Amino acid sequence: MTVALRGLSYALLGAVALVLVFPLLYAIAGSLMTAQELASYPPVLIPSRPQLGSFTDVLRAIPLLREYGNSVVVSLCVAVGQLVTATLSAYAFAFLRMPFRNAVFALFLATMFIPWEATIIPNYLFMADTGLINTYAALILPFLAAGFGTFLLRQFFLSFPRELYEAALVDGCGHLRFLATILVPLSRPALASLGIYAFLQTWNQYFWPLLVTKTEEMQTLQIGISRLRDIESAVAPNFILAGTVMALVPTLLLIYLGQRHIVRGLTSGAVRG
Repeated sequence: MTVALRGLSYALLGAVALVLVFPLLYAIAGSLMTAQELASYPPVLIPSRPQLGSFTDVLRAIPLLREYGNSVVVSLCVAVGQLVTATLSAYAFAFLRMPFRNAVFALFLATMFIPWEATIIPNYLFMADTGLINTYAALILPFLAAGFGTFLLRQFFLSFPRELYEAALVDGCGHLRFLATILVPLSRPALASLGIYAFLQTWNQYFWPLLVTKTEEMQTLQIGISRLRDIESAVAPNFILAGTVMALVPTLLLIYLGQRHIVRGLTSGAVRG
């Protein structure tokens, strides 16, 4: 009976996994098909003769490499910025004694409940008034700090024995030294999960880059992929699928390589805290 239940569980999990992964698999298969094969009925799930022409068409239609570079630069800067700001603020909320610390932390967390749509206009007006429209600064500055990162790292830092912190101070270790030499190396899973989360969130942004960029040289990958609809979408759906697959490759690789850190980072603080 136990073996039968285990087999049933595996079958159910496999079916759910297939349903979740099917759109991705079909996008990859469709990008390797011709437009006629993709539009055939009944639908074809596996290309009879895989071809890469759609990918070369995408490279000719939009400045994909430039947009790739823009997305990588912006995503990396935001991820590093959030790691720095979240680490410093989480350290303060976890270890430093200050008046109304919990109240300030609650107020800080309240920023997570403010809809992004409510801050778009003030952020845009600030960027326009300071002349930062169509620059990397406009794409990066509004996202260098986030309440989620502070919350995640604070919970992780609270799982460390306070005696470790007090012993370091007694030995003459300052706050920055303790943070850099002891706390940060021990917090690599949480830092990795936050960095991956921030990178992916920035990589997938569409509306804000569309709002603050004016030229193709500053546009990010998601904007470039959306422009494919205006080029040949009516006659070549494989054209759009090829661009979508090319945009997904970095995120899939990052998730695959960092999944262990994501799981450890998101569960360690919760379990031990």
